[in-house]
Amino acid sequence: MTTYTYSQAKQNFAEVLMQARKEGKVVIKRKDGSSFIIKSVPKVESPLNVQGLDLPITAGEIVKIVREIREK
Repeated sequence: MTTYTYSQAKQNFAEVLMQARKEGKVVIKRKDGSSFIIKSVPKVESPLNVQGLDLPITAGEIVKIVREIREK
């Protein structure tokens, strides 16, 4: 885990963020002795974001199937 001073982090914030992404987290220390952690958060994708299928079926056929299922 990489540690930066407040001044270093302020001047090189993009680098700090890239390092946090690479290592998982980065520590920033201030002159007064306090420390802070910047942690990378994984990107969350929607569970509804699924890849489509290329099937040889028409929209009309899909509607017909759905109607048949609903009638049962």
